Amino acid sequence: MHEKQPTRVVIEEIRPSVDYGRFPIKRVVGENVTVEADVFADGHEHIAVALLYRSRSTDQWSTARMVHLGNDRWRASFTVTQTGEYLYTISSWVDEFETWQSDLVKRLDAKQDVSIDLMIGAELLERAAERAVEPDSEALRRLASQIREPRTQAEAGMVATSPEVLDLTERYPDTTRATTYAPPLRVTVDRRKAGFSAWYEMFPRSCSPEPGRHGTFKDCEHWLPYIADMGFDVLYLPPVHPIGITARKGRNNAVNSEPGDPGTPWAIGSGDGGHKSVHPSLGTIEDFRSLVAKARDHGLEVALDIAFQCSPDHPYVKDHPEWFRWRPDGTIQYAENPPKKYQDIYPLEFENKDWMHLWEELRSVLKFWIDQGVMLFRIDNPHTKPFAFWEWVITTLKSDYPDLIFLSEAFTRPKVMARLAKLGFTQSYTYFTWRRSKWELVEYITELTRTELSEFFRPNFWPNTPDILMDYLQEGGRPAFAARLVLAATLSGNYGIYGPAYELCINAPREKGSEEYLYSEKYELKHWNIDSPNNIRPLITRVNQIRHKSKALQQTNNIRVEHVDNDQLMAYRKWDEATSEQLLIVVNMDAKHTQAGWVTIDVEDFNIAADISYEVEDLLNYRTYTWTGPRNFVALDPSEQSAHIFRISTLTGALATDRHA
Repeated sequence: MHEKQPTRVVIEEIRPSVDYGRFPIKRVVGENVTVEADVFADGHEHIAVALLYRSRSTDQWSTARMVHLGNDRWRASFTVTQTGEYLYTISSWVDEFETWQSDLVKRLDAKQDVSIDLMIGAELLERAAERAVEPDSEALRRLASQIREPRTQAEAGMVATSPEVLDLTERYPDTTRATTYAPPLRVTVDRRKAGFSAWYEMFPRSCSPEPGRHGTFKDCEHWLPYIADMGFDVLYLPPVHPIGITARKGRNNAVNSEPGDPGTPWAIGSGDGGHKSVHPSLGTIEDFRSLVAKARDHGLEVALDIAFQCSPDHPYVKDHPEWFRWRPDGTIQYAENPPKKYQDIYPLEFENKDWMHLWEELRSVLKFWIDQGVMLFRIDNPHTKPFAFWEWVITTLKSDYPDLIFLSEAFTRPKVMARLAKLGFTQSYTYFTWRRSKWELVEYITELTRTELSEFFRPNFWPNTPDILMDYLQEGGRPAFAARLVLAATLSGNYGIYGPAYELCINAPREKGSEEYLYSEKYELKHWNIDSPNNIRPLITRVNQIRHKSKALQQTNNIRVEHVDNDQLMAYRKWDEATSEQLLIVVNMDAKHTQAGWVTIDVEDFNIAADISYEVEDLLNYRTYTWTGPRNFVALDPSEQSAHIFRISTLTGALATDRHA
C-alpha cells in the first residue's frame, strides 16, 4: 500500500536527454532548448503539462506551458541566457478546471441542464482563489459568483470560457498531485565561442623572420595582424614547454637527431622544467602573458595544447617515478602504437598507487595556464587517459571557470569520441579530415546533426593538422585546399587549419601513402614565405568574413543536403530562422576537372513560389544570378573557383541578365 496517494500522470521519452540524464546536453548562450515528452494519464480528464527550468545559480524555477502535438506528445522551449549549468524537468497534473470547462461546453451545446455543473465549476474557481494572491484571488471569487448564479446558462458558458478565466486558472493550478520527472535533466551552457570559432594553429618556434633562428613569443606577436586579418579568432599553439634531449627525434621523425635538431614539442620536459615552464628559446612566462594580451587586442584568444606525457628528462620522472609504468628490465615503458615507437615520450600511468596526487598535479597544470590567461585548451590524445579523470578535471575547473573551452583531439573509435564529448569536452575533432567523397560527407553530416550526437558532440572540422596531410590534398593541390576550406568553414560552426602550411597549400608527403608531411614542422624549424603567389589567404579571408556576417554559418545543426544530379557536386542549405537568412553552398569535390549539374531545391522552403524568379548572389565572387523554379544549372571550374556560397532572396529589382552560375 502507498502511504501517499499515487499520482496519475505518466511522463516518458523526454527529449533531449543524453543517456537518460546521465550527461548534460549542450548549448551556447542565447540558444533555445526545445523539450518534448510523452505525457498522459488514465481516464478521459484533461492534463496540464509544464516545462520547468532554472539556472543552477538560482533556486527559482521558471515555467513554460507545454503544447500538445498529438498522440500524447508535448513540446515547449526555453532560452539559456548565461554560462554555467541549467536544469530542466517536466511536471504534469490532471487539470480539473479544463476538464470541467470542456464538458460544460459539450453539455451546453447539447441543451442539457448544467445547474449542478455550474456549482462544481464555481467551487473549482473558489479553490483557485485560495491559492491566488490579490488582486487575482478577488477576481476568481467574482468569476465564481458569476458562474454560480448566472442570469442564463449561456452567460455562464461565456464566463467559463472567457480569456480572463483561462489566464487565472492557468496561473494558479492545483498541483498537489502533480507528477514531476526526477531527477532534473541538465544543460551545460557555454559561451558563444564554443559553438562558433575559427582556429589557426601555428608553431611559435617557426615565427622568426630570420631563417634558421628559433622563433620567440615576441616574434609571434608580429604574426597577430596576419592571422587576425584573415578572420581567425583563436590562435592555437602546440606545447610551448621545454623539450627533452634523451631519445630526441630528428628530421622526418628520424630515430636519431642531429646537432641543432629542436625535437618535437610533444616530448615535454627537460632540466629547464616541465608542464608549468616555457621553452627558454621561446622566451619567458612574462613574454607568454604578453602574447596572450596582445592577441586579445587583435580579437584573438590563445589556445594551448595540453599533452599529459613526458620526455625521459621531465622532472616528474625523477621526482615521481611511481607515475610511470616500469618494465621488467628496470626501464620505463615509452609510448608505442605498434609498429610505431615514440622513444622520446613516456606515457603517464594513471592507475598507479599514487593516482590521486597525479590527478591533482595535472589539474594544477591546467590551473597554472588559466592563471596565465588561457581559457581554451586543445587536449592531446584524451582517449588514452581515463574517462573518470577527464570528467573530474573538466567538471571541477568549469565550476570555477565556466568560460573554459576544451577541444578533444581524439581520432579514435566513434563511441570513445562520443563518451569524451558527453563527459565534458566542449568541442571535438572529427572524421571530416578523411571524408573526401560526397556520399561520405553526407552520411557523416547526417550522423552529426540528425542523431543524439547533435545534443552533446560539437564538431570542429580541420582539413589538415601537423599529423594529417590527407591524400585528397596531396593529389588535388590548390583547388583541393580551396574546396576543403569552404567545406570545413560552412558545414561546421567551428573549424580550424594548421597554418601557414594550409594557406600555402603545402602538400608534399614524407613518402607515398603517408599522411605525414615531408620535412614536418613537428621535428624542425620552418621559415614560411607567406608572400608566395600560391597563398590562398584571400579566399580564407573572404570565407571568414562571410562567416562573421552570416548567422546561418555560425551554427552546425541547421543543414539540409540538396539534390544535385552530379556526384562530384555537393550542395547544402543553411539558414537562420531569426534573420530569415538562406544560404546555398555548392562545392566541386573534383579538384582537377570542371563539374556541372542541376541543383534541385525546395523553393517552398525558401518561401518562393515555383514559377517566380529569384536572385542568388555568390558571396565569394560578388556576382548575382537569376534563377527560376526548383532546378537550376551550376558549373564550377576548380582552376578558377571551387565553390559557390549563394545567398538566396526573392527578386525585387531589375532582372539579372545571366541565368546560370
